[in-house]
Amino acid sequence: MTTPKRPRDANQLAKLVLDIATGEEPEAMPEEAEPKLEAAVARGRKGGKARAKALTEEERAEIARKAAEARWGKKG
Repeated sequence: MTTPKRPRDANQLAKLVLDIATGEEPEAMPEEAEPKLEAAVARGRKGGKARAKALTEEERAEIARKAAEARWGKKG
C-alpha cells in the first residue's frame, strides 16, 4: 500500500492536517509497515557484517587499503 502524497499548497495541507486531527480524515499510514532491518533480511540482504564474515582476512585488508587510498590518496 502506498501512501498518498501530501498537498503542496499550504492551505490544502493545513486543511488536511486539521481533518486528520479532528478524525474526519484517517491518516494515511501503511498498517503493516515492517521495520527496515527485518524487511532487508527478508529480501536476502544481510549487511556489512555478513559480508565481512564471508571474506578472508586478506580480502578485507585489500578492501580497506583501497578505501584508505581513495580517501587519503593524492588528489590530482
